[in-house]
Amino acid sequence: MNPEEFTLSSPKARGKSGATIVSIITYLGAAALFGLVVLLAIFLLRPPCSSAKLSQVNADFQSIHRALDMYKLIGGCYPTTAQGLKALIEKPSSDPVPAKWRQTMEMEPMDPWKSPYVYKFPGSKDPTNPELISKGPDGIEGNEDDLSSQDP
Repeated sequence: MNPEEFTLSSPKARGKSGATIVSIITYLGAAALFGLVVLLAIFLLRPPCSSAKLSQVNADFQSIHRALDMYKLIGGCYPTTAQGLKALIEKPSSDPVPAKWRQTMEMEPMDPWKSPYVYKFPGSKDPTNPELISKGPDGIEGNEDDLSSQDP
């Protein structure tokens, strides 16, 4: 082969260079299309909860747990499951009635889907702490869209 055949000004060199640019553009187009498909799959397959509502549930869990800790600090124990979160608003009349009581919440908290939070003490995963549960978007307790304060 003649070295002059492959100078940048030769038609053969320009042809090879053009093929490389076309293949790069084709590759980038295919990568962009693949990325779009992946983003659409993530968007369509994500859980039914939006991140804003999940953030609200987590903030509510923290706020309610602070109120429950205050209740325990004043009254000596957490409310029972039967007394529920209502014990944070009104002094319980069922046992164990706290000797000292102070209202630690103004009203019963509702999750972002307008359902009251479920309260359990002892908790199902950590029996030494109360558990709060949001029924999730469907409002039905006990299925896969529920959110628990004791989930990691």
